[in-house]
Amino acid sequence: MTAKHDFKKEKRGGDKKFMRLAIEDGLRGIKKGDGGPFGACVVRDGKIVASARNTVLKTKDPTCHAEINAIRKASKKLGRWNLSGCVIYSTTEPCPMCFSAIHWAQMDEVIFGTGIPDVAKLGFNELLVRADFMKKSGKSKVKIKSGFMREECLQLLCEWKRLNSELY
Repeated sequence: MTAKHDFKKEKRGGDKKFMRLAIEDGLRGIKKGDGGPFGACVVRDGKIVASARNTVLKTKDPTCHAEINAIRKASKKLGRWNLSGCVIYSTTEPCPMCFSAIHWAQMDEVIFGTGIPDVAKLGFNELLVRADFMKKSGKSKVKIKSGFMREECLQLLCEWKRLNSELY
């Protein structure tokens, strides 16, 4: 029983490392003016496959959300569209487009910090369709863990607001 407990503790520590990478990517994106305060990291077997930030403003492409960018990079690196066995860490709850991409990529789990209502309060043009609703109504097998490292992810939103960055 002790070994199992230690494994869980180690896994959670890894989770924090992966979410911190997503947060750092989001922060870099804010500072460069690439897009919104969002980052994502794809992990497989405890190893980082890809990380990315939102690049909507930089690319002038509304689909370049952090999760989509991370999924594209992971698919390219692994040489396949099917990302089963992968977990995606996202600083904010995936929007409907991003959750759909996570589902279609057959990822195992999404772990996120802040929620769609948090970024909607900042003025982002969010559809208030939550990931858990999409999972249930679409019968998705993707596991969802919300509120992970929420305070740290909220700080990313505060930094974006402090810099008075562009809304879209």
